[in-house]
Amino acid sequence: MTRGMEPGQGAWFPRCQAQGLLRADSRPPRAPQELKLKDEECERLSKVREQLEQELEELTASLFEEAHKMVREANMKQAASEKQLKEARGKIDMLQAEVTALKTLVITSTPASPNRELHPQLLSPTKAGPRKGHFRHKSTSSTLCPAVCPAAGHILTQDKEGREVDTTLFAEFQAWRESPTLDKTSPFLDRVYREDVGPCLDFTTQELSALVRAAVEDNTLTIEPVASQTLPTVKVAAVEYGSTNTCALSGLARACRHRIRLGDSESHYYISPSSRARITAVCNFFTYIRYIQQGLVRQDAEPMFWEVTRLRKEMSLAKLGFFPQEA
Repeated sequence: MTRGMEPGQGAWFPRCQAQGLLRADSRPPRAPQELKLKDEECERLSKVREQLEQELEELTASLFEEAHKMVREANMKQAASEKQLKEARGKIDMLQAEVTALKTLVITSTPASPNRELHPQLLSPTKAGPRKGHFRHKSTSSTLCPAVCPAAGHILTQDKEGREVDTTLFAEFQAWRESPTLDKTSPFLDRVYREDVGPCLDFTTQELSALVRAAVEDNTLTIEPVASQTLPTVKVAAVEYGSTNTCALSGLARACRHRIRLGDSESHYYISPSSRARITAVCNFFTYIRYIQQGLVRQDAEPMFWEVTRLRKEMSLAKLGFFPQEA
């Protein structure tokens, strides 16, 4: 027995200590299982996070792609709209110019009585008098235009006002008027091309003549005055052919107060007054038949025919060198 202890006290302490150790050893090891569960939960959450991040990246990329696509489509639509607006403005300007020209044509000149002040070349020799810079040949009266001189075999009749009408020409015009077109295969336009348009636009420079004729037919030719201060040596952005002293169409030394531009080209060609008068005469004819084709001229066939005849006569007069002084 231990000294200083009561009887039985020393044996009891080891016994209690042994029982406590047994109770501690008998508890299950919970910490490793909890750690394992925690690790599994963390792994599962990591996978969920990675999946969400991947879906977020895909969604972001899809949104950016859709946004870029919408921007591209918007830019394309804007460019198309601007192009259509520009074309519409150009058409409006062209139509306004044509309407203004048509009003002037209707107000100042009619098929029955053309305005002779507006068209001095229609004045008789006794009233018009000699014109500076022009020489009238003795054979002018017999070589005017086929529009006023009937061809062999054609029959002439008189209309209500006593004017002589070539029945063949009138029949061709009536047939064309029933279905107006700019197709040169129709007998009416084929005759006009052969007898009037072709000779009137037949210049010395054949290649440029063909380009001018095509531009007139397509209604894309522009005639603009030359500024008085413009000199041949001035450098400009556009390409210019000829000079203010040489006509690009005839090649003759003439004072050129106008120049032409073909279509959208930036090239300009200086032309003399006689060349301008010939081009203008053909343009006037095409403008009028376009009005008929578009339904802007609402008249009977006979007044239309006389207006066409007058315009054909202008082409022949311009070809012979008779044109207004202000041209």
